[in-house]
Amino acid sequence: MKTNILFSILFSAIFVSVILIGCKQDQTIVDVNEKEIAEKIIAMEKTALNRWGKGDPWGYLEIFAPEVTYYNPFESARIDGLDAMKKYYGDQAGQIFIDKYDMTNIKVQVHGNIAILSYNLFNYKKQSDAAFKETTRWNSTKVYCLTDGNWKIIHNHWSFLQPEVK
Repeated sequence: MKTNILFSILFSAIFVSVILIGCKQDQTIVDVNEKEIAEKIIAMEKTALNRWGKGDPWGYLEIFAPEVTYYNPFESARIDGLDAMKKYYGDQAGQIFIDKYDMTNIKVQVHGNIAILSYNLFNYKKQSDAAFKETTRWNSTKVYCLTDGNWKIIHNHWSFLQPEVK
C-alpha cells in the first residue's frame, strides 16, 4: 500500500512538473514569436517611412491590404480601399521630402494574426546651416493583419501630436 501511495505521489509530481515545464516553454515560444513579429512590423514601417521621405509613397502602398482604411487630419472622411489609396498617395508622389525622422514611444501589440503598431513620429527638414528643424509631429496607429504569410496594413490612422512632447 505504501508503495502505491509513493508511486502515486511520484507520478503526480512528475506529471505536474512536465505540465509546468511545457507551459513555460510554450510561453517562451510565444514571447519570442511576438518579439520577432514586432521587429518585422517595425522594420516594414521604417522601410516605408524611408521611401516616403524620398517622395516615394509606394513603400506604403506595397504593404497596404486591398481593404485598407485610412484616416488623416487633412481629409474630412475615411479613405477606403487600396485603389483609393493609390490615387490619394499617387497624387503626392515626388511632393513630400523628409530629411530626418524619429520614431518614439513605439509599441507593437500582437493578437493572433493581428498586430497593432503605434508610435509618435517627428519629421525634420535640414536647414541651410546644416541644422535640422522639426516640421511635423504625428501620432500613428496601424493595424497589420497576417494574410498568406505576409503582414499587410488593414487600417492606418494619422493625427497631429498635441501637446508638444518634452
